[in-house]
Amino acid sequence: MKLCRSLAVAAAVAVTAPVALFTAGPALAAGTPAAQTQNQPTHAELEKAAADAEKAYEKAVAAEEEGREKLEAALDSLDSDTHPLKAATITADRAAGEAAGAEAAAEKAVADAEAALEAAGSDTEKAEAQQALDAAEADLAKAVEARQKADAAAKAARTALDDARVAAVREYSVVKDTLEKARETKEAADAALATAEECVRENGLTSLAVGLPSEVVAGTTVDFTLRVTNGTRRTLAVDPLVFFHADSEGRGGKNPLEVQWSNGSGWRTLNGDGPEHIARIDAMKPGEQSEVKLRMKVDSAARSADAFALFAGDASDAYRPCVLGPMKRYDFTLLPAGSKPGPVDEAEPGRPGEDDDKRPVTAEPGKGKGKGTGTGPSAQGGASRQATTGTGAGGSLAATGTSSAMAPLALTSAVAVALGAGAVLTLRRRKAADNA
Repeated sequence: MKLCRSLAVAAAVAVTAPVALFTAGPALAAGTPAAQTQNQPTHAELEKAAADAEKAYEKAVAAEEEGREKLEAALDSLDSDTHPLKAATITADRAAGEAAGAEAAAEKAVADAEAALEAAGSDTEKAEAQQALDAAEADLAKAVEARQKADAAAKAARTALDDARVAAVREYSVVKDTLEKARETKEAADAALATAEECVRENGLTSLAVGLPSEVVAGTTVDFTLRVTNGTRRTLAVDPLVFFHADSEGRGGKNPLEVQWSNGSGWRTLNGDGPEHIARIDAMKPGEQSEVKLRMKVDSAARSADAFALFAGDASDAYRPCVLGPMKRYDFTLLPAGSKPGPVDEAEPGRPGEDDDKRPVTAEPGKGKGKGTGTGPSAQGGASRQATTGTGAGGSLAATGTSSAMAPLALTSAVAVALGAGAVLTLRRRKAADNA
């Protein structure tokens, strides 16, 4: 049983180790001042606590299985006639039985002697009968004492056997209790980690397009800027998210938009087939701004069409791997080549609706790092669940930040719905997983 006991002790130590981390309370949102996070476990600490609890649980499972096997083997052995304790019990019970038989025989001898004494007629016969009775009573006294000793020995032997059984069961119960505690600890650690990995909304993390015109003529190129501002009270790692879509794509046409971005080290072209993270900012302090240059080229053969762009800031810090800033949608119009629209105003973000920009409530960690390569985590593994909104269209209006006035435009293209909402939500969830 020594190995079983050592495993149980090791499991118990491992189980209790991470408790202080995930009992300190859930991780805080990005808007919480840094001073208030001093006693909060970081996401990395919660991950380690969950991993330690998982290992402890696995050890406890192994210890319980081994302990159960040892218990069954011990009980089978104790029930065997060849086991010393069981053999001693058998011998003691047999001796107690023999002593009881001897006592019964002695009692009969006393009874016979008493009867003979009563039947004696002469003084000589009475004297001899009395001597026989005295001897029988002496023998009975010895038989009673021998039977009492034999009974005590048999009881002691049975107690020793029972104690051995109880000890085996008690040792197993310690291992089983450790398994239950390990399971509870694992569940608590998993729950604490899941809470920390829930995506939180941070309205202070804003992403605005500066200089994007509301009308763009085919065959032209426009330059504008994405301005990301950390209006929270925490330093964040930020992945700006961008997505461009023209309504002509939804009718099976070629994508007329080629969008490039630059953070000062050359231009990189977006894939154009879904939302992407660009220009990662590893440490953005509270109040800081970062600008990313963008360039949009419109194919000269582009037809008149409605188009839109989405911008958001996805972020993380030591406490939250998934922090989502509000998404902004900018609607603009593509004009045929040669059009002369005159002075053009900048595109304005649509007013958020009541169910604007619904996000998944939990993060599902995937793999990969989106380090501002222009591809982001969209090509990495990772599961996602699309949030349900009140639009009845897979969350397109809510997730893109459009106002109710923009609903006709959003609903003109089923492809725009699928790309604009589902893909954005998927990418944002995957980004959260990559930063976990």
